[in-house]
Amino acid sequence: MVALPSLRGLQAFEAAARTGSFAAAAEELSVSAAAVSQLIRTVEEQMGRKLFHRVNRRVVLTEAGVEMLPRLTMAFQEIGSVARDVGGDAFRPRLVISVPPSMAMGWLSERLVGFVASHGAADISLRGDDDPVPFDHELIDIRLSYGPHYREHPTDEIVRDAVYPVCAPGLGGATKFESLAGLPLIHTDWGPTGAAFPSWRNWFEAAGIDPGRAAQRGLSANSSRAALDLAVSGLGVALAQGIYCAQALEDGRLVRPAARALDLRQPYCLTIPERSARRDVVAAFREWLIEQCVRAVRSAALTDPSPDSS
Repeated sequence: MVALPSLRGLQAFEAAARTGSFAAAAEELSVSAAAVSQLIRTVEEQMGRKLFHRVNRRVVLTEAGVEMLPRLTMAFQEIGSVARDVGGDAFRPRLVISVPPSMAMGWLSERLVGFVASHGAADISLRGDDDPVPFDHELIDIRLSYGPHYREHPTDEIVRDAVYPVCAPGLGGATKFESLAGLPLIHTDWGPTGAAFPSWRNWFEAAGIDPGRAAQRGLSANSSRAALDLAVSGLGVALAQGIYCAQALEDGRLVRPAARALDLRQPYCLTIPERSARRDVVAAFREWLIEQCVRAVRSAALTDPSPDSS
């Protein structure tokens, strides 16, 4: 029987090469970075090949390392598949999801049951994070963000949304397009470091209406989710992204008192670091999340506004 290199050493090499970092590999394997380095040295000695160039605290794959990585990744994925098939829940896949805070609080947390029901149980960490996020330090597998913030990682634009005036059905006068300036308005401000959110003044100008000071009065929230909750409570009319308000429009908690919408300036984007892209659970969640986002955006756009709106 052919002597095999240390399996633990091969696992350390594969994790370090896939994540691009000894520290990230150490966190994934629950060992120290020094242990990862020693395990890889042992494999190099056993195989008689250098797998990494160590230059100024950076590690770069050698030609031998480049050749080994995809084959080892496939081998460990197959081992993991066998373990899950035989061991069931004892070998559930791990998935770290990062989304904007407004999306984590309600929108995605309410939908995750659908992913688990269709794709099986997984150890999921759902994080509500502002940009930028530390992909390697937190071992984030997939990030949904507003705008393409992470060009250093593979990033796809998945859908472009719009904002719509929305309010509770019983809000007095909200079915009259011209009367919106006289109603309590709910403003969303993502703060000095966030992207510019379309304002009520932007909306009135696009509609050809001079709202006067009314465009600056009313309630204000620093998150899209909070603004939407205020609208559902009947406290005013909010400008809400379709991705967030679609469900409330479908079930009648909100109505669109006016047809005019404002396109958001940037698309929603998905970023998946290369170390995670080959994992089956990440690929499955990516497809599922894109479907959820596109469906919500389309649903809001197709919802009929109030008959008296224009």
